[in-house]
Amino acid sequence: MRAFENIDELVAAKGEHLGFGEWHEVTQEQVNLFADATLDHQWIHIDVEKAAKGPFGGPVAHGYLTLSLVPYLVRDVYTVKNIKMGVNYGSNKVRFPQPVLVGARVRAGVELLDVSDIALGKQLVTKVVVEIEGGDKPACVAEIVSVIVP
Repeated sequence: MRAFENIDELVAAKGEHLGFGEWHEVTQEQVNLFADATLDHQWIHIDVEKAAKGPFGGPVAHGYLTLSLVPYLVRDVYTVKNIKMGVNYGSNKVRFPQPVLVGARVRAGVELLDVSDIALGKQLVTKVVVEIEGGDKPACVAEIVSVIVP
């Protein structure tokens, strides 16, 4: 965990890789709950028997489930102290190069690409790469935009 004492320390880290988070196992229960929440009940996600015979050899997490895990996965990478709050502002680019099989473990690596001034404080752009343990391609590569309020 990389801990910045304040926003100025974070700004000084622009261009740096901030580290990697902890591994997280993606479970079938998590996939099913996401399917229920998003009304996306495609068989490759929730039908374990049919998915076992499908193109991935088993059920896979929704790409957007993987993306939605980014805030959770990043929380172990870095923190900024002495701020009021940090909020999600969106994403610039998102790609899903490799599906995440249920039971796989994923983690995030974070690179601080840009920091700019905005009315509320600072806008951050980070490159987040969600890795699959033992995989040769990442599950997700995204430019995440956040706002930090001093």
